[in-house]
Amino acid sequence: MRIAEEKGLDLVEVAPTAQPPVCRIIDFGKFLYDEKKKAQEAKKKQKVIVIKEIKVRPKIEEHDYQVKKRFAETFLTEGDKVKITVRFRGREIVHPEMAQKLLTRLATDLVGVGKIERAPLMDGRQMVMMLAPAKKS
Repeated sequence: MRIAEEKGLDLVEVAPTAQPPVCRIIDFGKFLYDEKKKAQEAKKKQKVIVIKEIKVRPKIEEHDYQVKKRFAETFLTEGDKVKITVRFRGREIVHPEMAQKLLTRLATDLVGVGKIERAPLMDGRQMVMMLAPAKKS
């Protein structure tokens, strides 16, 4: 403690459970500043995963399908995940194979830019499929 006071630094206990306890003489304010800077730098390098949703109906026309496909392709190339939802209304729920066929077609059309993360699955009155961006090689 005397040495730390002479140097104008702080005595910090590093390992209190060790025998004998381990202490370091450091400038604690500078130590906290450096830790904060390291945390900020690590946060900068993180990639936030965004999930974009595209909603379609089972009886979609060809042009509308192409537009939705282009949107999904754009989202996947930007690195975002895409959730494709096929909504059923009224008696359309009787034909889930139409939605299954639509989602399979979309997945095969986007095979270059994305891969299926979660296969088509019924969720109430809608069928949901999740696509993730393909790894760049």
